[in-house]
Amino acid sequence: MADTVLVAGASGLVGTACVDRFLDDGWDVVAVSRRRPEVSSSRPFQHLTVDLRDEAATRTAVSGPTGITHLVYAAVFEKPGLIGGWTEQDQMDTNLAMLRNLVQPLVEAGFLRHVTLLQGTKAYGIHLHPMRVPARERHPRDQHANFYWLQEDYLTAEAATAGFTWTIMRPQLIVGPNTGVVMNLPPVIGAYAAICKAEGRPFGFPGGAPYVWEAADTRLVANAIRWAAEAPAAAGQHFNLTNGEVFEWRDLWPALADALGVPAAPDQPLSLAEFLPAKADTWEKVVAEHGLRPIAMTDLLGESHHYADFCFAHGATQPPPPAFVSTVKIKQAGFTEVWDTEESFVHWIRVLQDRRVLPPAG
Repeated sequence: MADTVLVAGASGLVGTACVDRFLDDGWDVVAVSRRRPEVSSSRPFQHLTVDLRDEAATRTAVSGPTGITHLVYAAVFEKPGLIGGWTEQDQMDTNLAMLRNLVQPLVEAGFLRHVTLLQGTKAYGIHLHPMRVPARERHPRDQHANFYWLQEDYLTAEAATAGFTWTIMRPQLIVGPNTGVVMNLPPVIGAYAAICKAEGRPFGFPGGAPYVWEAADTRLVANAIRWAAEAPAAAGQHFNLTNGEVFEWRDLWPALADALGVPAAPDQPLSLAEFLPAKADTWEKVVAEHGLRPIAMTDLLGESHHYADFCFAHGATQPPPPAFVSTVKIKQAGFTEVWDTEESFVHWIRVLQDRRVLPPAG
């Protein structure tokens, strides 16, 4: 009998990719999210619509499926405006409660063998102070308030009692096709390009000082999680995760412009968090002109336009502190996959165009 994985946050970047990845490998998949994930696989899966903040509703929802052996926890609660909520206690408490509300009934059912949890570079305090370069998983825990630590401490204690194993992934900037999520840039960049084209504006990089980044394609993250589900070397471990290279936004910009069918232009500093919502009417005209899916600007962006300002270093006159992580540990453990970041961004832009979320390049 196939193993059964429950993917929480299944309509998000990592969740959707994991639903596809586990389906492709023949697993039974239970997807938990408020929206049904848009997947590529033709295999059936079970979708449960539930708000993980509701303890009673979560318990009722997961009491139906039987034999859940693995949990991929990719759900997250973020507050409007995104960045400010990262240091607020109620945001942290809510994220802990959501994980607990799901794990507890799965433990009580008695089949759970492995849980994968997501963190990120906020584990190294990059949102608060410069971090060590490269950040390594063996470094001591950065002492600051963070829901990562609340979730991790709960999960490891529960695992010790209940007997399941766990893996914690720390991917860098994740790139994929999802709309209406908290941190995904292709729809944001695509909407910006479409509005520039519609209004005759130059499609210039809108950010501040040069900022060198690392990214992780959502397919790479899903493949790493699938590996960790059964790899003995992944049990009880933290792993940084990136495509395996660095990039700078201005060097990436011409490839994005080409994929979006607009000429690249000199820098045009502006806040996408302010610019894009103000252009909702222009976006509606773009949607009508090109026969796109009727997705309103707010539903396209989620909170990702705020994330764009953070990633693009909007308003910064000096380069922000570098946020580079070492991925030696996961490679030594056996997962050696790498991706081309430019090809990753272009691929997902084209997927969004094929899905009629973004206008065609022509």
